[in-house]
Amino acid sequence: MNSKLIYPFSLAKRMYSGVGNKVQAQKYVLTKYFQGEPKRTDFQIVKEELPELKEGEILAEAEYLSVDPYMRAYMIGYKLPADMIGGQVAKIIASRNKKYDVGKYVTGSFGWRTHTIVNPDGNQTGMLPITLLPDLGSYPVSLALGVLGMPGNTAYFGLKEICQPKPGETIVITGAAGAVGSHVGQIGKSLGCRVVGFAGTDDKCQYLEKELGFDRAFNYKTVNIRAALKEGCPKKVDCYFDNVGGEISSTIMNYMNKYGRVAVCGSISSYNDVNVPKVSILQPAIVFKELKVEGFLVNRWTDRWDEGINANLNWLREGKLKYQEKVYHGFENMVDALVGMLRGENTGKAVVKVK
Repeated sequence: MNSKLIYPFSLAKRMYSGVGNKVQAQKYVLTKYFQGEPKRTDFQIVKEELPELKEGEILAEAEYLSVDPYMRAYMIGYKLPADMIGGQVAKIIASRNKKYDVGKYVTGSFGWRTHTIVNPDGNQTGMLPITLLPDLGSYPVSLALGVLGMPGNTAYFGLKEICQPKPGETIVITGAAGAVGSHVGQIGKSLGCRVVGFAGTDDKCQYLEKELGFDRAFNYKTVNIRAALKEGCPKKVDCYFDNVGGEISSTIMNYMNKYGRVAVCGSISSYNDVNVPKVSILQPAIVFKELKVEGFLVNRWTDRWDEGINANLNWLREGKLKYQEKVYHGFENMVDALVGMLRGENTGKAVVKVK
């Protein structure tokens, strides 16, 4: 399979040959490890001609691509040059698999590419299982990358399985206006908990309180974190859903109740730092408060993937779950979208509409 660099950033051209489809796909290839923020010059866009479909395979054309914090952290583990990772929602445009009809939508870890040939029944790799989307009715298919996809399941399983909150307990969430954090807070409220969030702008905090029903939300850039915790958590903290790491996490964990539970989802506060930041030591709080601190990856629950999607879909239809999306446009703007998400431009899920 031949690949070569192409300019400018144009979308793939579909070419039909006989009964099969030959497609020139485009994909992002990382050629330099990130130093600070990701840059366009860290990537090349290459084209590749895809082969004819084999029995059991489908050809999927990307409609929405995801940008997520984990992408910034994970690529250091790949040998360069490496295809850029990521989830997408794609429309089936050709199929030799009876279970996957043309016109239906699938999600999968296909990476930053315009077209993908895959056998959904074969060995699946990446963060996301290949999933045939249920009928979403009037909801946009992009939700399969947000509340009805990996972020939604991250919130669902991370909170319920690791934090295991009880009615009346207090949950604190950092990165609370992001795709995962905003979802965690709404689940917490539906379970009868007090929910307190930290976000990066006053507008985001107002959204969390007025639209999503958080009991309190604080701008971590302008408040004293300890004072905010005393105000927002009069009974201290029972569950902490950590999306950011850093000194704010150390402060929150020192303000937790005995036998508190911490779900460590990410550390976005330091992803773009060249040098690892130093924070206050956590072991005394963990030991003397007997905290349970557990990191997790959502693919731990791939065997229960549909459970999370269906639970979130039911909450959505019942009006118990709200969402926002930050939609970027154009395959050529993937890097800008990734940088914008890492800077906190988005409220809710950040996605890229391919064309």
